[in-house]
Amino acid sequence: RVPCKYPGVNIAFRVDQGSNPFYFKTLIEFVGDDGDLKAVALKEAGSGAWTPMAQDWGALWRLNNGRRLRAPFCLKLTSDTGRVLVVNNVIPANWKAGATYRSLVNYP
Repeated sequence: RVPCKYPGVNIAFRVDQGSNPFYFKTLIEFVGDDGDLKAVALKEAGSGAWTPMAQDWGALWRLNNGRRLRAPFCLKLTSDTGRVLVVNNVIPANWKAGATYRSLVNYP
């Protein structure tokens, strides 16, 4: 594998069209470092707990825990090399399916 480098480009999260208040799926784009994520977790508004997301395929990750999710969401990304990156409040309270939200961070 060749490490991915996106100089000057931050990680983006494209919310899947099928997402709704009870089901959240996102395509994670422009991940630097080794380019592969081995884990993604989501933290809801007002919560101190990280909930693991399931990988659908490729860069698509989903959370379907059977209850209404409270945004804004923080996302914690763990690369294949074990490096952790926390993206705070990247998905806003008024998020929309089909929208892309850009973070302010990326792996160096």
